[in-house]
Amino acid sequence: MKALNPLVISGAEVLPLVEGGKGVAVSNGLTAGAWARAGGVGTLSAVNPDSYDENGKIIRQVYHSTVRRERFNELVAYAISGGIAQARIAHETAAGNGRIHINVLWEAGGTEQVLNGILEGAKGLVHGVTCGAGMPYKVAEIAAGYGVQYYPIVSSGRAFNALWRRAYKNYPEFLGGVVYEDPWLAGGHNGLSNSEDPQTPEAPFARVVELRRVMRQYGLDHVPIVMAGGVWFLRDWADWIDNPELGPIAFQYGTRPLLTRESPISEAWKKRLLTLKEGDVYLNKFSPTGFYSSAVRNHLLDELDRRSSRQAPYAAKPNDSQSEALPVGARGRPIYLTAADKARAENWIAEGHSEAMKTPDGTVIFVSLDAAREILKDQADCMGCLSQCRFSNWADNAEGTTGKRADPRSFCIQKTLQDIAHGGDIENNLMFAGHNAYMFGKDPFYENGFIPTVKQLVERITSGD
Repeated sequence: MKALNPLVISGAEVLPLVEGGKGVAVSNGLTAGAWARAGGVGTLSAVNPDSYDENGKIIRQVYHSTVRRERFNELVAYAISGGIAQARIAHETAAGNGRIHINVLWEAGGTEQVLNGILEGAKGLVHGVTCGAGMPYKVAEIAAGYGVQYYPIVSSGRAFNALWRRAYKNYPEFLGGVVYEDPWLAGGHNGLSNSEDPQTPEAPFARVVELRRVMRQYGLDHVPIVMAGGVWFLRDWADWIDNPELGPIAFQYGTRPLLTRESPISEAWKKRLLTLKEGDVYLNKFSPTGFYSSAVRNHLLDELDRRSSRQAPYAAKPNDSQSEALPVGARGRPIYLTAADKARAENWIAEGHSEAMKTPDGTVIFVSLDAAREILKDQADCMGCLSQCRFSNWADNAEGTTGKRADPRSFCIQKTLQDIAHGGDIENNLMFAGHNAYMFGKDPFYENGFIPTVKQLVERITSGD
């Protein structure tokens, strides 16, 4: 294994190993602080982080207002309070070692308010801001205002070029690094563009070389690139280390830190990781963000698959092709389908999927009465966790809406991630993971169910394994 030389990241010389941020209370102050204490860059998530009462007990994020805009304000307050609390824990745990970053999602609800609130309330405790999920033009200005480094997450040189030319060129001294997140291998939300085929992965080396080419034309040869997504054994990436084509490189680990003693996820979740097989993590487009995302296939995702399969185009009035009336809803008002689609719909209804729910794309899906009630309740309970939500049609704008019909083919991401992060059912909740998560079951490091500390994991990674 080639020697792993330290890099200067966020003003300190550290191991070029970065903990990937995982939202909704999974990457927290303890995991980030432990990673920093081991000599790397720890990353805590500022997306719905936990805060605590006077007894040190987690304050569950319950929303009290009946007004969606007011629930959104509650969500922002929870995030700021939790982010400050986790930054303090990370700082204390790191004991002066490594660096502490916070991770935010640009398309999460209230990100600007949350980021400003945390950086103001945790001055001196946070060294960098990592931001992806969209085009975070303004993150540079915000980070620079507090004297901390910023680390945009991109999946192509083209994306970074747009960010630099529009905004980042004004704050070059605060650009701490650029995270290249492989859109086919990373866990969570993936940055696939419309020109890229989700079924045709591209090897990362050429894409990162292109990113470096773009950076070099702006004099950014010294700025590290952080490779994220698909990194397991560091020895497999030995030809990236000290490679003049790539320049300074660090490596980000998002999935492997899930299985550590410090990780707050449930024992059931940890045990499930040890049993995953290749292909159990798959790319899907059910997320209310509209992005592709990678998660463990389970009952939730299977049900979303089945829900979308019971779908047909409809017309509000009969036309040449859609002339067959089908009464739906409590009042039995007709929609019009083709003869073939009406026959399929009648079969779905006979199977118990009696409720027709319209989508924003001129189609209708068929679900059970219980499923319809749950969907409608979740949509009504929306607290604005995204800047735009296709599931509930919330948008963080003056109107409070996307202007489109709410989409029943999606789900409430806040509800499911909060539940699984706090011990909820792993079959009926979203379980994000990178595509290499099946390696937990193949890597001898985890034999007999061994779960390492963060320190042991970092030591293992630096050895090449």
